[in-house]
Amino acid sequence: MIFRTHPPKTVHFAKERLPVYRAKDRKTQALFPELFPFGGKLDEHNRWLRIEKLIPWEDLELEYGRAFSTDFGRPAKDAQLVVGLLLLKHMTGLSDRDLIAEVLENPYMQAFCGFRSMATEETLEASTLSKIRAKLGLGFFRELERRTYDVLIDRRIIRAKGMLVDATVFPEAIKYPNDVGLLNDVREWLVKQIRRIGAALGHKKVRTYKRKARQEYLRFSKKKAKTKKTIQRAKKAMLQYVRRNLKQLGGLLKTARKKRKKNLRPLWERLHVAEEIFRQQWEMYKRKTCRIADRIVSLHRPYVRPIKTGKQARDTEFGAKGALVHVDGFLFLDEFKHEAFNEAELAVHHVAAYEERFGRKPAYFVADQKYGSLKNREDLGALKIRTSFKPLGRASREKQANPWFKAKQKERNRIEGAFGNGKEHYGLDRVRYAGEDGSEMWVRASILAMNLKTALKRA
Repeated sequence: MIFRTHPPKTVHFAKERLPVYRAKDRKTQALFPELFPFGGKLDEHNRWLRIEKLIPWEDLELEYGRAFSTDFGRPAKDAQLVVGLLLLKHMTGLSDRDLIAEVLENPYMQAFCGFRSMATEETLEASTLSKIRAKLGLGFFRELERRTYDVLIDRRIIRAKGMLVDATVFPEAIKYPNDVGLLNDVREWLVKQIRRIGAALGHKKVRTYKRKARQEYLRFSKKKAKTKKTIQRAKKAMLQYVRRNLKQLGGLLKTARKKRKKNLRPLWERLHVAEEIFRQQWEMYKRKTCRIADRIVSLHRPYVRPIKTGKQARDTEFGAKGALVHVDGFLFLDEFKHEAFNEAELAVHHVAAYEERFGRKPAYFVADQKYGSLKNREDLGALKIRTSFKPLGRASREKQANPWFKAKQKERNRIEGAFGNGKEHYGLDRVRYAGEDGSEMWVRASILAMNLKTALKRA
């Protein structure tokens, strides 16, 4: 069960432009007969062949086919090929190009992706994944996740008893932002677009002062000790350059629109982001502060917000925040937002999601002490769910000495370990899919890959 304040964006495809998709004939046949002319076969105990049996390919194929036409157009890529590549990417941590190279060399990976004979370079391209991801959208990733977990639950690979709850931040793949550096990024993008559009319109060279601005930024960035006065002076200079370039690009885009140039909408949208960054930075400069509501920290990912974590090593992280549940060694994402939120208010929502996922209420609820508010205690008590919260008021010696209570307090460390495992080995420490929905797609796919590896040990 997913709790969101806004429904996910849906993409509508023009019917005449869609490629045609026809379901794959999944009749049993020998794997890679050209490799085993004398009757050999692949090792059935290989990890990729075992994981393949945990995924409901036929059900996913029906969902996959909805994004394509059934009447006309060029043939679309097979559902198992696309889903298999997506899962392999997150299970191996490889880039798109490296993954394709690895799959072409590995018959077990090819079997996981649905091939029955050896694939060649003409069959697979590195651009396949990025194009199909954009076409399928977030809804397909959620359905992939749900249907796969249903299989694991039905086969009793996941045996749900209770739940561990916590939240974490999934950092985006952006450089650490600072005001002067962000303004310089905006300036460089503006100058690049001014030159490109000016050349397309046949205008004379526009004076952008890019060399002078670049020298000032490098002079500032190379200083080891930066005082407040130095930062303010550099910020003022960057603001002046950006303001000039914003007017220049806006004028060129208006001229291009009058001449009916195509593909201007993405530029207008990015220009509005640049204008908002300039407005925020100018306001902070005038007020001599570093805080502002809905602060943008990246030109190319304007949905990213700074989120306070309270950790000693990293007080602020830049990415989306997720509220997760740990059940029998598996992680489940129940809430995902690009803004900060109070995860302690989601206790009842976690229970509702657990009940929808497993068909019953959890036997116990284990979480950090911040979840132990009076309201949560009352709500969970009304649902007859046992909790591991410390007693309010004067501590009860009997409860503190209870072996179950002590064991659950220690067990809470498992969800922290799962966070560390995901960020260390499955890319949750650096979200690489661009786009507001792309962030959630990356996180859900990475968590699913991690859960499949866990299921492999029990299948």
